[in-house]
Amino acid sequence: MDKIKITGGVPLRGTIQISGAKNAALPLMAASLLTEDTLALSNMPYLADIVTMANLLAQHGVALNMQGDGKKTGRILSLCAADVNNLTAPYELVRTMRASVLVLGPLLARFGAGKVSLPGGCAIGTRPIDLHLKALEQMGAHIELRDGYIHAEVAGRLRGANIQFEKISVGATENILMAASLAEGVTTIGNAAREPEVCDLAHCLQMMGAKIEGIGTDTITVTGVERLHGGNYAVIANRIETGTFAAAAAITGGDVELIGARIELMQAVVEKFAEAGVAISETPRGLRVRCVDGPIHGIDIMTQAYPGFPTDMQAQMMALLSVAQGASMITETIFENRYMHVPELTRMGAKINVHGASAMVRGAPELRGAEVMATDLRASVSLVIAALAAQGETIIHRVYHLDRGYERLEEKLSGCGALIERITARAPLTLATSEAA
Repeated sequence: MDKIKITGGVPLRGTIQISGAKNAALPLMAASLLTEDTLALSNMPYLADIVTMANLLAQHGVALNMQGDGKKTGRILSLCAADVNNLTAPYELVRTMRASVLVLGPLLARFGAGKVSLPGGCAIGTRPIDLHLKALEQMGAHIELRDGYIHAEVAGRLRGANIQFEKISVGATENILMAASLAEGVTTIGNAAREPEVCDLAHCLQMMGAKIEGIGTDTITVTGVERLHGGNYAVIANRIETGTFAAAAAITGGDVELIGARIELMQAVVEKFAEAGVAISETPRGLRVRCVDGPIHGIDIMTQAYPGFPTDMQAQMMALLSVAQGASMITETIFENRYMHVPELTRMGAKINVHGASAMVRGAPELRGAEVMATDLRASVSLVIAALAAQGETIIHRVYHLDRGYERLEEKLSGCGALIERITARAPLTLATSEAA
C-alpha cells in the first residue's frame, strides 16, 4: 500500500494549477444519462472517484472518451448515453463512492426505472439518502429497498412536485434537479443546497435545454422538458483544493499563486484566512497566498452549509491552526464523526482537545514528524499540511484516500519546493473509455 514521505520546514514558493472540482464533475457526469447526445466536459480532474463514476457509467452503456493530459492542453471527457443497456448500478462500484447514487434520478427520469446499490464512501458520519428517495416518491416513483439495493420505477414520466427538504443536502438537491429536468410539469425544490457545485450542475442542465430558475438560492424551480440535448461545458475550479493549497502555503510561511482559482467560490474561507493573518489576493491568473503580518494567530470556525465555512476545509484549517499563536475553537455542525484526524495530528505534537462537536486547538511552538495514518480524504490532506511544517520526516499511511480528491498532489507541492515523495508502487488509474463518444 502506498505511503507518502515528507520532510518539513521548506516554505512553498511558486505556482500551482488548480484542477476542476471533483464534486462538480461527478454530478455533471451523471447528467450525461439524461440525453442521447454527447456531453463534453472540459477542465476535468483525473481522480479515483472520477474513474469510479466513469466505470459505473460505462457499465450502464455510456460511451466515454478522454482527451488531453490536464497539464498544458486541458482534459476533456466526452460521454454519450445513446445506447444505455443496463439500469443497474452494482455494489462493487457504488460501495466505494456515495456520489454513485446520483445516477438514480437520471435513470428514473429518462428510462423510468433504476436499480442502485446502497452507497458507500468515507466513514465521516451518517449521510442518509432518504431525502433523495422521499423526493423521488413525491414525483411518482415507486421505491423499494431490498437485498442492499434501491429498486425504483415509475409509470410513464416523473411528475413535478413541491419538495421541501427537511435538511440541506447537496446530493439530494442534485439528484432532484436532474430528475425534474425531464419530469412532467413544475418541480419546486425548497431548502435547496446553494453550493457552487450545485449551481454548476444547474448551469450545465440549462445549457442542455433544461428550464431552471432560482439557481444559487434556497428555492429552485424546474419546469420539465421532454428531452435534453448535449453540448460542451467546463467544470468549475476546485474551491476545496484551492483552500487546501492556501493552507499549505500559509503553514510553511510561503508565497504561492494558485492558477485558475476563483475567489467568489470561497468567500467564507478567504475571510477566515484573513482573520488568521493570511493574505489572499486576486491576480490575473488566479489567487496569491502569503503571510504578511507575522505568524498565524488563532481564530474560531464553525462549519455550515454554503455560503458558510465548508466542512471539507475543517481538517485543513485545524492543521494550520495547530501552529497558530493562541487558541482556536472549531465547531463541526455538518458531520458527527469528522475529527478522526485529531489523534494523528496530536502524534505530531498538536494540542487539540475534542468536546462533542467542538475542538479546542492550542497552538504549539512546532510540530514534529511522525508516522501517521489517514482515515478519510480531508483528514489525509490535513496530515500532509501538518507534515510540510513539521520538523523532521513524516510518513503518511493509507494515502489512497488522497487519490480520491487530489490530482498530482506530490507533483504540485514539489514544484513549489516541498520535499515530498510517494513510496511503493501504485497501479495506474484505469478509465473505461470508448471511441464511440
